[in-house]
Amino acid sequence: MPELPEVETLRSDLSREIVGKKIKAVTVDNGRWVRRHKSAKAFRDLLEGQTIKAVERVGKYLLIPLDSGNTLVLHLGMSGQLHRAKTPKTPKIKHTHIVFGFTQGGELWFVDPRTFGEAFVSVPLNEAGQAALQLSDSVVNAEARVLRRRISELHELGFDPVESMLTWEQFGYFLHHKPVQLKAFLMDQHTIAGIGNVYSDEILFAAGLRYDRLSSSLSTTEVRRLYRALVEILAEAIKHRGSSLADEQYRDLEGRTGNFSQFHEVYDRAGLACRRCRNTVQKVKWKDRNTYFCDHCQI
Repeated sequence: MPELPEVETLRSDLSREIVGKKIKAVTVDNGRWVRRHKSAKAFRDLLEGQTIKAVERVGKYLLIPLDSGNTLVLHLGMSGQLHRAKTPKTPKIKHTHIVFGFTQGGELWFVDPRTFGEAFVSVPLNEAGQAALQLSDSVVNAEARVLRRRISELHELGFDPVESMLTWEQFGYFLHHKPVQLKAFLMDQHTIAGIGNVYSDEILFAAGLRYDRLSSSLSTTEVRRLYRALVEILAEAIKHRGSSLADEQYRDLEGRTGNFSQFHEVYDRAGLACRRCRNTVQKVKWKDRNTYFCDHCQI
């Protein structure tokens, strides 16, 4: 957490709140959160005085193009949050590590209790540097290729299932080309950008497929079913503004929780009855992660 639907919710909200605003001042309480830069000052110098042109997203990354041609990139890690404050006098939330103040008033806070998030400013490479980048084979959309070349630090990310739609045949090629367990396939950011532990479980349940099935074993019908589930689950999660789990660490700009967790079929429902077949939802450890599934509905 947060995954693609949560980050897309924030992108949509930020587009309304900060586009056109000029960054007046940036404060960073610890260089850890801007660790790709030599210092917090180097990070601030690339931002202060710049105007925000747009808010974009690829996978779990928020991209904020500036009028300098550079791009502010935010990754929320496991517990990061963004909060809007109408005035600098608003008391800061605990674990607020970066504050962006705007000339027009108000602030944007980067909050991160578990310290896995980060912020950095991406400076475009020259044409020679862009030409040398090796993009992921799964980036088949022309606009997506342009974006990853502009943000060179993200060049290894795979296709974004909201940003660029694939045909089911293209999706099937990636499935059969890389024989791994299905959950590993869905969570591999070099293949699909933005899916993590929560949505991989929900997508696999919707498709009726076990987490440990080999991707190369799927029939044509199963490939179509999995791709449809992927697209539909993410769309529904975005519609309901993401998922907030029991710890409620994910919140939107206004501090509100996401509503999609009430529609989870298997994630965090171990021991409860499957809503489809009434058998018990199972929980197993998979690569040190809790994985939830129905042993009856998923094959």
